[in-house]
Amino acid sequence: MALIVHKYGGTSMGSTERIRSVARRVAKWARAGHQMVVVPSAMSGETNRLLGLAKELTPAKPGGDYYRELDMLAATGEQASSALLAIALQAEGLDAVSYAGWQVPVKTNSAYTKARIESIDDQRVRADLATGRVVIITGFQGVDDEGYITTLGRGGSDTSAVAVAAALKADECLIFTDVDGVYTTDPRVVPEARRLGTVSFEEMLEMASMGSKVLQIRSVEFAGKYRVPLRVLSSFTPWDIDIAEEAQSGTLITFEEDEHMEHAVVSGIAFNRDEAKISVLGVPDKPGIAYQILGAVADANVEVDVIIQNISKDGKTDFSFTVNRGDYARTMELLKDKVLPGLGAQEVVGDTKICKVSIVGIGMRSHVGIASKMFRALSEEGINIQMISTSEIKTSVVIDEKYMELAVRTLHKAFELDQPAA
Repeated sequence: MALIVHKYGGTSMGSTERIRSVARRVAKWARAGHQMVVVPSAMSGETNRLLGLAKELTPAKPGGDYYRELDMLAATGEQASSALLAIALQAEGLDAVSYAGWQVPVKTNSAYTKARIESIDDQRVRADLATGRVVIITGFQGVDDEGYITTLGRGGSDTSAVAVAAALKADECLIFTDVDGVYTTDPRVVPEARRLGTVSFEEMLEMASMGSKVLQIRSVEFAGKYRVPLRVLSSFTPWDIDIAEEAQSGTLITFEEDEHMEHAVVSGIAFNRDEAKISVLGVPDKPGIAYQILGAVADANVEVDVIIQNISKDGKTDFSFTVNRGDYARTMELLKDKVLPGLGAQEVVGDTKICKVSIVGIGMRSHVGIASKMFRALSEEGINIQMISTSEIKTSVVIDEKYMELAVRTLHKAFELDQPAA
């Protein structure tokens, strides 16, 4: 008997019929003798609907406790789907109970709408599992030290599931989604994309951070930190598929580098169109300038991605970085109102028509010329590179948004990712 965590995304929970199918799949695992914990997302589209209602009532510059109330509102989506799943499981003849994050409790900090998990009390859940109950825990949410409901940011149910699996020392965490695994790139952009049987934790972390939507980056970070066995698979296979077959399907996120991994120089192409570039021009080139700019941005709880500083000329330099497009407006306002006046810079300019495209592969560590091959392929298609960022196993470029799909298709072909793995 194993302790298994299942996570189901919004499309998997999108209707009562789909919830019934999820319940039957979970019941199959429970009847096979496994202890089952399930972490569902809100029903597809529900979180957007709720936040849309708030936006209708929101002034141009929301203040006060607005973000705290947003979390109170958004958390109800997962609460509803969890209760519905518990009811569906009870209809299948299983003893099931649902808990909101604050009831477990899942303790977080107070960074509303982007909270981070600090601890999970597993006592209540373990007591239920010991009696044979299926336990359902709302994804995406927790509670801070003041007792206020918090949410973990979009896609946070993945993080909830992996964190719960880590706290319970689960044997495996299965992420059920609307795709049947991790692909070399998005098949909607490149129909020839291949599903990967395995992908290393490091590669998955880079792909998630570079824009792959299969797993949220913080869930991959949790999996790596606590070595949680993780598998991505489809919830749209028949619910009564044999468990042994289901347990080997999808893509396994592995912590072991097998002997074949080095052959895959590049494993995947990730991209992110939710990017915006901000440039602070004519900055005095002296110590502390980067901190003055990015420190204020960090204090506003805005995550910065690619950073580049140009060569100094006449004691001045230009400083550019990228942020999530959703944070663009308030970051520009912050810089213009609070940073620029004391910085001595000339101006702040921005561009929301950019995207980031990345090649990722653990084999890049032991092969040379990979970045130049990427740059040559893009150059031959007339695609200009605005910014470059690298690590041991990835190279990312910022380009004009209109060239994104062309860049992805070009790189997928250039690195022969449409060919069967060796």
